[in-house]
Amino acid sequence: MASKEEENLPENKKLARKEKELGNEFYKKKDFASALNHYHAALQHDPTDITFHNNIAAVYLEQKEFQLCIAECEKAVEVGRENRADYKLIAKAFTRIGNAYRKLEDYKSAKTYFEKSLSEHRTPEVKALLSNTEKKIKEYERLAYIDPTKAEEEKEQGNEFFKKGDYSTAVKHYTEAIARNPEDAKLYSNRAACYTKLAAFDLGLKDCDTCCKLDESFIKGWIRKGKILQVMQKSSEAQTAYQRALEIDPNNAEALEGYRACTMAVHSDPKEVWKKAMNDPEVQQILKDPAMRIILEQMQNDPKAVQEHLKNPQVASKIQKLLESGIIQIY
Repeated sequence: MASKEEENLPENKKLARKEKELGNEFYKKKDFASALNHYHAALQHDPTDITFHNNIAAVYLEQKEFQLCIAECEKAVEVGRENRADYKLIAKAFTRIGNAYRKLEDYKSAKTYFEKSLSEHRTPEVKALLSNTEKKIKEYERLAYIDPTKAEEEKEQGNEFFKKGDYSTAVKHYTEAIARNPEDAKLYSNRAACYTKLAAFDLGLKDCDTCCKLDESFIKGWIRKGKILQVMQKSSEAQTAYQRALEIDPNNAEALEGYRACTMAVHSDPKEVWKKAMNDPEVQQILKDPAMRIILEQMQNDPKAVQEHLKNPQVASKIQKLLESGIIQIY
């Protein structure tokens, strides 16, 4: 049954709505050619309705006729303005233009039209589209900025200022080099060296982490990380960094010296011993064993008891592990 509002419509509008409904049915079936015929027929009956232009544009978007979609949406906005259409319908036309430009990978134009849509009517969906498009633009600009040749030039300038002791200026050049070639691990190591000189240890450590993540075989990154952690009095973590360096080159003098220094620091600091030991899953498992806890208590109260327990091979291996970790001295 038609509503009173529909019954009171002029005949041309009634015919236009029928054509639109037929078009919608074909659109749902993805018979876009038939849908277009009916939407155009609806326009013939009522050229003042923005909806029919929006529907035609939707078909063009599905058919990947993006320029036709944009042109139809622009016509929709024009007709909508002339006939005081609901702002939501005008916003829909702008959104569709934005989506067409996204498909064309013209993200700046897409951004413009999503903003126009939001100025007509704000919806979470369009806000999300705008946000995603802005991210695309930033990523496109970042990638367009990459230039390994210019990165090398900036690195050389950074090196010159580093040699002069002008570490702040060196940081600026290394930062520009990283922007030009963000996958070069050595650049992060160079900047970390500057941050260390400037006592910005947190920033230096962050750069070392990025450096080692990009190139796990770059020994200088691990050594630099170890040195920063030493200065930060994190001997246990520094020891691990030096250990990674020694896995790359067992004879590296800097790594060997750093590892030995950290080993001495760790074993002279009960807190560090405990911290390092408790990060070892095997040590954790031993300490959770109720039988081992009893044995350790006996050893604490009666040092001679250790000889008796060492006769049991399984217990002996666990005690040896605790001795190696240093935890048995502070238990």
